[in-house]
Amino acid sequence: MEKLKVNVIIAGRTYPLSVRDTDEEQGLRRAAKHINELIATFEQNYAVADKQDVLAMCALQYASKLEISSIKDEKRGEEALHKIQKLVSLIDDQL
Repeated sequence: MEKLKVNVIIAGRTYPLSVRDTDEEQGLRRAAKHINELIATFEQNYAVADKQDVLAMCALQYASKLEISSIKDEKRGEEALHKIQKLVSLIDDQL
């Protein structure tokens, strides 16, 4: 399968990338758009002179959202497992 070549612009710089399909291309373009919007927000709301600082703040925000989501998923998984164990116990008690 031939890869697609795309260019995305983040913080005014162009990054040439290769993607597997149009879904991956769309995902990259959306991510770049969100990052650029977040950069603009940080630049408007904070006195940040260095793009690297702004990019670090963006990376931290996205990474923390991912970690928080992962933690919540773990907790939901543990809760589901606990409920399943209770149900199995109730069924065993009935047998």
